Amino acid sequence: MNRMKLSNLMINFSFMVYSVLCIVPMLVVLSISLSSEQSIFKNGYHILPRDFTFKAYEFILLGNSPILRAYGVTIIVTIVGTLLHLVISSMFAYSLSRREVKYKNIVAFLVVFCLLFNGGLVPWYILITKYLHMKDTIFALFVPYLVSSVNILIMRNFFRTIPEAIIESARIDGSGEFNTFVKLVIPLSTPVLATIGLFVAVFYWNDWFTSALFIDNNKLFTLQFLLQSIMNNIAYLSGNPLVEKAAANLPDETARMATCILAVGPIVLAYPFLQKYFVKGLTLGAVKS
Repeated sequence: MNRMKLSNLMINFSFMVYSVLCIVPMLVVLSISLSSEQSIFKNGYHILPRDFTFKAYEFILLGNSPILRAYGVTIIVTIVGTLLHLVISSMFAYSLSRREVKYKNIVAFLVVFCLLFNGGLVPWYILITKYLHMKDTIFALFVPYLVSSVNILIMRNFFRTIPEAIIESARIDGSGEFNTFVKLVIPLSTPVLATIGLFVAVFYWNDWFTSALFIDNNKLFTLQFLLQSIMNNIAYLSGNPLVEKAAANLPDETARMATCILAVGPIVLAYPFLQKYFVKGLTLGAVKS
């Protein structure tokens, strides 16, 4: 019994140390973003800011860049894209999990084939711009990612773990297929939907490449793309001898850390509410194929 207590104590202590090691870098980044540029070069990095200031956040939020509009665009794209992705992928995956669906094996093969092979960047760009005519529209930011082969396979395996007797009892009671899916299957699938939803939301939130590829209108720039542009402008001004004096007072290092805080903040706040679904959502049904 004493050995068991000692073992549990060591395991808990190890996890506590690991948790602290994960939190410390985030605290250092936050401290740098709240410090002055001069104190960083003079005193280095610290967990607590030496010369407390909001200059880096003022530069990003109160400058000429439409940061708040970019926040709004990113929030809309993340919410709409995640919801549509869950709706389309869950219906697709549920149909593949039903034994009575004809040709489901052929469709499942096509899903796996698309997971392994794709047409490449150029055909994808031509499809979005020339045939779907979504260039420079907000639809280009979330429509191309509404279906994911990996997520469909994960959802399909999860739906297969739902007891067949539950589905049959609903049919005996006169429930239609869509009604059974919405009122019975979806409530039982909260873990996998929450897990996939968070993964997709993080992807949409961090995506900058799609905006760089399809968007020219600055009113539709996403947060990540805009923040990257700000950092590139700071780096350009800092390295340009023609504007060296004007760029001397620009918050370079602190602005980079402030950018990280602004970018990851909402996701970090949302993660604890969905963390409990992670392991269950990814492991249930993972053995079956």
